[in-house]
Amino acid sequence: MRLLLVRHGQTPSNVAGLLDTAFPGPGLTALGARQAAAIPGALADRVVDGVAVSTLVRTHRTAAPLAERHGHDLLELDGLREVDAGDLEMSAHHDDHMRYLETVFAWGRGEPGRRIPGGPDGTEFLDRYDAALAAVAEAGWETAVAVSHGAAIRAWACARVDGVDIDLLAWTPLANTGLVEVEGDPDSGWRLVGLSDGPLGGAALDDLVAEDPTGESVVEEERRAATDD
Repeated sequence: MRLLLVRHGQTPSNVAGLLDTAFPGPGLTALGARQAAAIPGALADRVVDGVAVSTLVRTHRTAAPLAERHGHDLLELDGLREVDAGDLEMSAHHDDHMRYLETVFAWGRGEPGRRIPGGPDGTEFLDRYDAALAAVAEAGWETAVAVSHGAAIRAWACARVDGVDIDLLAWTPLANTGLVEVEGDPDSGWRLVGLSDGPLGGAALDDLVAEDPTGESVVEEERRAATDD
């Protein structure tokens, strides 16, 4: 099957730089709503057989225009929700954001035992995300869109998808409504097809100013450190 993992549209917490992962989570900003509205046009050349979302509000609102265009009901799966931030929840501190992201990327580098402070380790996260995608595969769709979350998509892709350059995925921001496209299935494995370089609706829908805790580049920390030195 072909699986299009799409990050949700922009939220107020993305703009405010808050590490916001809890249920039910925020809705979308005005920009986030425009990003969501642009998805059907951006995928107009695709046959979309089904649309899955997490239990968090922002994925439902992002997926709604696409589901309406194709006449699909949304398949809600708790396993597609964001990586729990644990003790770092709602932090606006850049150091906490980097600690969170560095931990989730460590899972893809073969350190699944590393744990978010007060939150999950890699095995716990990957088990529930794998189970969610197995449910998507069991739906029998040839092409599926799963609207999920920045850190969750990046962490799973690094750990489970052949052809992913972990350094590239860690260093490249995943914009709101950015895409990671894979093919395969839970039994034979997953292979990378491609990555978007911004929102599905185009660069005009990107916000280059807001500090975005779960979609930002971890290389920014290295640049800051080099500047401080």
